[in-house]
Amino acid sequence: MAEINIENIVITTQIADELDVNKLSEDLPDSKYKPDEFPGLILRFKEPKTAALIFSSGKVICTGAKSIDEANNTITNLISRLKNLGISIYKKPDIKIQNIVASSDFKKVLQLRLLAQALMPENVEYEPEQFPGLVYRINNLGVVILIFGSGKLVCTGAEKLEDVNNAIDIVKDKLTSLGAL
Repeated sequence: MAEINIENIVITTQIADELDVNKLSEDLPDSKYKPDEFPGLILRFKEPKTAALIFSSGKVICTGAKSIDEANNTITNLISRLKNLGISIYKKPDIKIQNIVASSDFKKVLQLRLLAQALMPENVEYEPEQFPGLVYRINNLGVVILIFGSGKLVCTGAEKLEDVNNAIDIVKDKLTSLGAL
């Protein structure tokens, strides 16, 4: 199995019915709120190095986590900070993984034009004038793999770590069967 690096996990949750993000921007001095540019308040965390996007609807998006634990810790830290400000938060917010972005490296130069031809008519797009990578869709997993000539790849769209592993294994097996690896 190829080494897989998690680059980003995006999760969403609903922590309250509504939040006064304008007031929160005053109470959280390390936050950024510019409603003319973006409707949510941005709160960055140093450890883990993540960000929470907080909306007046009570919804929160966490981004930047390199693990599910980091994402959960960010939400826990956010809830703790808000409770310390006297803000009422749901007891057990439902956290949902929206997207896992991972990378891997087959450590072998790949001939993308030949691969694109060999993989057709599968779910492949290759237009090097527009994008330097081959786009390979694995529909049953809801995942897109970007394959680059350097042998590096990026997996995006997964909602489970298992889907990342399965998708990269599928690509590796397919490329091996074509003699590319």
